[in-house]
Amino acid sequence: KDKQPEGGYDSTPIPKPPAGTIGYTVKFTFHSASALTIGDLGVMSSDPYIFAQLNTDLEPRHKEDPRLRFRSPTVHKNLNPTWNEEWIVANVPSSGFRLKVRVYDEDPADHDDMLGKAHITVPSLDDNWAGFMKESYKLTLRDSSKRALFIRAVARCFGVVKKFQGEVTVSAELLGRTENKNDGQNGKAYTLGPVRWCRHYSPILGRLANIKEPSEGDTRSPSADKKHQQEVQKYNFQANEFQLPGPVPAELYHRFVEFRPWVKRMFTTTGFQGVLLGKALHHQHNRVYNFSRDTVWGHFPQGPSEEMTKKFLELAHYAQGGRIFTYIITLDALWRFTETGPQISIDMLSKHTMHSDVSIYIAFSGEFFLRRLKHPRRPPPPDPVDETSQRHPPSHQANEIEAEAEDEPPTDPAHYELVIDNDSGTYRPNAQKLPLLADFLAHCLPGLHIQTLDCQADADKMAKMKAAQRDRKKKTGDHVVYAQGDDSSSISSEEHEALDAAEQGG
Repeated sequence: KDKQPEGGYDSTPIPKPPAGTIGYTVKFTFHSASALTIGDLGVMSSDPYIFAQLNTDLEPRHKEDPRLRFRSPTVHKNLNPTWNEEWIVANVPSSGFRLKVRVYDEDPADHDDMLGKAHITVPSLDDNWAGFMKESYKLTLRDSSKRALFIRAVARCFGVVKKFQGEVTVSAELLGRTENKNDGQNGKAYTLGPVRWCRHYSPILGRLANIKEPSEGDTRSPSADKKHQQEVQKYNFQANEFQLPGPVPAELYHRFVEFRPWVKRMFTTTGFQGVLLGKALHHQHNRVYNFSRDTVWGHFPQGPSEEMTKKFLELAHYAQGGRIFTYIITLDALWRFTETGPQISIDMLSKHTMHSDVSIYIAFSGEFFLRRLKHPRRPPPPDPVDETSQRHPPSHQANEIEAEAEDEPPTDPAHYELVIDNDSGTYRPNAQKLPLLADFLAHCLPGLHIQTLDCQADADKMAKMKAAQRDRKKKTGDHVVYAQGDDSSSISSEEHEALDAAEQGG
């Protein structure tokens, strides 16, 4: 038997914490900041957001495990922003934590500049820890952007800025001990909530992927002049992030597969080739998951609910257009996905590596799509309609896949089936863990049917189902039903004309 390359499923358990360690659930609230550094000289303001990292002395399974991090929405053109964003973290150990808070200026066209940072250290926690309420911390300028510092110095000389050092206001509240469910997670801190979603837009990538959206405000019927419809549509590409409630099951733990010598160098950024490839993929990730004025945010403080499932269905377009999505789920339950296709495959060095932002370890990866069912409760959710190598639904009357109609799609989650697989050559997730993935998603997305496919054992069935999706896409077109703004991430009419000419010439 040929030796398999290193990587894929990793059975390393989460290390147990030191004896006597108690895990607590802590809610951090990032309220506001004041007297921030100017990041944009043109408007004498900034587009600030919070980027926080929580460090504890809990031992990771591997040193390459990603850090526990949080990013807030952006407040645009404001040197005294208010966020009031919450981050609830479970299993914070009684040995305390160190919260690193950084404030950045969002710049979609360039790299984001750091405007200042603050470190908050709590040496220990117990049942009587009082936390802290709306404490203000000085933002040190060490390691801040040289450009931002220069602009601030100039602005201070002209009296535009009164203070040289800004502040950030943060709260931390003890919610109690984290429930120990004997799930192997008591040695790992994780994001418990709130459930957050985020949609990113990229017109340039939409052109590359041939993904369009209707013109905002266009009320013509589907039978209207086809030429006019093509003229008013704008190219767009949408990338989605869905912060699921943690924890991810401990057994969902996969490492990149070293199927070529250069792959390891790329993930570890070693050697000239590895540094170049890693940098290129980080750049691609930032281009796809680009934050701008058009980025849309939302959250569900109540956690898993039917409304949360409906939001996922909306992000996946309610099974319209025969779409297939590439996805990864991080170790902190962040679900990233975009529509996939041959155009994107050509443009991306590695789809799953790009989605993971070149993470060495993730929870799971593959592809998925949605099917609309004619009979929503044959069988009851979350059971799948069909039997596969990993899922065996109870006996039920035959169901049918409903064809797309001209009217609005149903919003009841029971009308849809999520078909999700482990088709990822980068991480090669273990097919035996697909039922565990399905159970986790069923908890996060109540009311939805879930079918899992093993990309090897169910290869024929998977190929037929995806071929049917692609045929449906060809027949129905690719009309995205979401409007996009026209600010910093849009492209000019001249660029549209140039791309149109290139497309016609090609």
